[in-house]
Amino acid sequence: MTRATMSAAAALAVLLASPAFAQSQGQAPQPQAAAPKDLARDFGGVWTNATVTRLERPANFSTLVVSKDQAEAVAKATKARNAAANGASDLSKGNFKDENATAGYNSFWIDSGDGLMRVRGEARSSFITSPADGKMPFKNRAKSLALMNRDGVEYQSGKGAYSDPEDLPLRERCLISQSDAGGPVMLNAIYNNNYAFFVTPGYFVIDLEMNHDLRIAPIFASAKEARAHHNPAVIRPWLGDAVAWWDGDTMVTETRNVHPIQEGRTLTPVSAQGTVTERFTRIAKDELLYQFTVDDPTHYTKAWSGEYSFKPAKGQIYEYACHEGNYAMEGILRGARLAEAAAAKGGN
Repeated sequence: MTRATMSAAAALAVLLASPAFAQSQGQAPQPQAAAPKDLARDFGGVWTNATVTRLERPANFSTLVVSKDQAEAVAKATKARNAAANGASDLSKGNFKDENATAGYNSFWIDSGDGLMRVRGEARSSFITSPADGKMPFKNRAKSLALMNRDGVEYQSGKGAYSDPEDLPLRERCLISQSDAGGPVMLNAIYNNNYAFFVTPGYFVIDLEMNHDLRIAPIFASAKEARAHHNPAVIRPWLGDAVAWWDGDTMVTETRNVHPIQEGRTLTPVSAQGTVTERFTRIAKDELLYQFTVDDPTHYTKAWSGEYSFKPAKGQIYEYACHEGNYAMEGILRGARLAEAAAAKGGN
């Protein structure tokens, strides 16, 4: 790892904030070959949503669609940054300082894509398509993301209360994807952006590489029948309670009742009053369109929507072993108990 390596989030922020990448006017949609009829309901294989595009639009991008020149410039800069990160380390600069959170991963692990997301040939500045500004319409952003922001500060500093298991971030407990890869509203991350989709006679299954999450939605004959089979509202599982149905050649899922802990520790909070509708459509041999709508009066002023495309990935999904959850929790909690014992004895 080179000393110049930045975290993927920081690198993206620098890239998109550069005046050189200021958004120009969008392009007309590019024609895309439709998926053959025999592939329309076939989601088989492994797919990826790796890209430097993120959920919300950076402030210096004024439109959803990015011009060809701008998209090529972003791709060129991203590849150059990746090449630099994979270069030889400069050992003359000495050791990393403590609390250097940007040194958490070397470039070997990072696989966040090499350009902007493309949907039907268009380069996109955000996943969000509505509202038009590409921003989530929070009622109170700070309140809705308070726990996420706190977890971020603790992750960067290594300092937190950590007095109980429930106080630890979900990423430390290895309970669900720390990147919101599992959704509802499935997001991308700095690595492990691979998914496998399975359609059986009775179930729609999404197998995630990140944290080996698994989403399973029973398939019903119609939207009405599916909605009638949601679990009681008191049951709020991880990743929510999902049901599915076919709308032509589009698989539709509706998810409600996201786990209350997940609600407070996600970039896309969804309350017990919220519903997330997701649509999966094979629009080309090499493109699986993913569309979503979030309707939640608790967190948002209005419903909001977005889309991106999964592209074929090489290889297969392998085991994801989250050893932090096996070992780090014991160490963190043991440290808290020792600190309490020292305080009880009048120590520091």
